[in-house]
Amino acid sequence: MLRMDECEGFEWDSGNIDKNFILHDVTNTEAEQMFFNAPLITAADVAHSSSEGQRYKALGHTDNNRHLFAVFTIRNGYIRIISVRDMSRKERKIYDEKA
Repeated sequence: MLRMDECEGFEWDSGNIDKNFILHDVTNTEAEQMFFNAPLITAADVAHSSSEGQRYKALGHTDNNRHLFAVFTIRNGYIRIISVRDMSRKERKIYDEKA
């Protein structure tokens, strides 16, 4: 079960510190902001989870109302964002319907 309220913060390392900015022009600050703005819609990412750990998908928005889609995991009490990008039209429709 996903318990985001038990997380202590975010984990960034050399493998993911600048990847999302290079690939999708999303800063780490923007990626983190989406987790603090309601609504945040999360779901298990069963198709991409493995023995390495459970992955989750999230739809949310930044302080500047940029709508983002993220894939993340929780490791040792920290949110580790694997990938974050702008929402697709389909994802935006889902987000708007559930918001």
